[in-house]
Amino acid sequence: MPATTVPSAAALPTGAEPAGLRVLLLEDDAGDALLVEELLADTDLDHTLRWTPTLAQAVAELRREPADCVLVDLHLPDGSGVGLVAAVQQACPRAAVIVLTGLADSGAGGAQAVAVGAQDYLVKGQVDEHLLQRALRYAVNRKQAEQAGAELREDRIRALENARLERGLLPTPLLRGTTATATTRYLPGRERALLGGDFLDVVETPDGAVHAVIGDVSGHGPDEAALGVCLRIGWRALVLAGHRGVELLDLLEQILVAERNRSDMFATCSLVTLAPDRSTATLHLAGHHEPLLTVPGEADDGRPPRTQEVAAAHGIALGIAPGLRHWPVTGLKLPPAGALLLYTDGLTEGHCGPGADRLGAEGLLELIAAAPPSETPVFLDHLVDTVRRLNSGRHADDLAILHLAWTAGAERAEPVRRSGPDPVVPRAAVRSGRGDPGE
Repeated sequence: MPATTVPSAAALPTGAEPAGLRVLLLEDDAGDALLVEELLADTDLDHTLRWTPTLAQAVAELRREPADCVLVDLHLPDGSGVGLVAAVQQACPRAAVIVLTGLADSGAGGAQAVAVGAQDYLVKGQVDEHLLQRALRYAVNRKQAEQAGAELREDRIRALENARLERGLLPTPLLRGTTATATTRYLPGRERALLGGDFLDVVETPDGAVHAVIGDVSGHGPDEAALGVCLRIGWRALVLAGHRGVELLDLLEQILVAERNRSDMFATCSLVTLAPDRSTATLHLAGHHEPLLTVPGEADDGRPPRTQEVAAAHGIALGIAPGLRHWPVTGLKLPPAGALLLYTDGLTEGHCGPGADRLGAEGLLELIAAAPPSETPVFLDHLVDTVRRLNSGRHADDLAILHLAWTAGAERAEPVRRSGPDPVVPRAAVRSGRGDPGE
């Protein structure tokens, strides 16, 4: 057979999209290159073959246009031995590598090449079209299986890391007694993320009071998630140090201003404190919407539980006007047993069906009324699943829920009334801090 040269990759049209299996041959002998070309032509593989005689040219070609499989001669003008395998893998990590060895070093050289990452090796002069076709297919399949396994291991490691991060974002409620229970749910809005800008926490102090917070940092990126965790940790530390109400919110706002990396970042939040005897509660809304109050039904007349939105005074979101300190307090008379449902906008800002309408607080109340009787964790799962199904992925926002329930021996509450001083800021200005922080 007359010696001819396989056209070099440099002669291929720039930007040409190869069809089928993309093969790069790294061989300095033109005769051996022609033999490989003819063997490939005799197979039924849909392929495109490129040839380069040096490692430097091969690296440049692989960086310009990746290959599915690279055939590598172990003896080249600018390199030799198994180091060529590492160089090819570095240039194109997703390519399978088949080493071409001579008869003299087929044993040691081929085995070493496979040991450092090659998928297979072939001995020159002992290859026909059937063996070459099978080797190419198996090498590409093995490489794909290796990559899938590596990605699976990375996903598992990432899942473990995310679980550790989740413990920082969703801490275990610090409840000492048995008269209050907290159940939480959290879903980030970002794809394949665990952390979001929403945050929540519950702490019972030595005096028996139960303190809870839920909040939402504007935006959906990793910076917002980090700020949310910072605010949550800061809130717990400040509560345990004895800070309450307006003073606590002022300190949280100082933390936000110091830690945010953009001046337009803000956070909404709700603070709730249950009295030690669980007969009353205080509520501060910093740009956040009202919680929902659930009162158990009467067993005697078979009435179901009743859930309604709490009427409360509104304050401005943290970071909107630092130093304003406009966070009026609302006092609540609590029933002997009941629950407050605190949530972020991700639960209500989504769509409530195929149309453009949003769920809103009224739609949420309808879903709660229609939910079948169940334990709290099952009820919250049902609520989240229903909201996500209605939304059908059209609104991506972080979602956090804090269900705070209590039991006590106090007398039944009077109807919930709004209390606290009248806002000193026009309601429109206050409401400007209550929009969806994620929008």
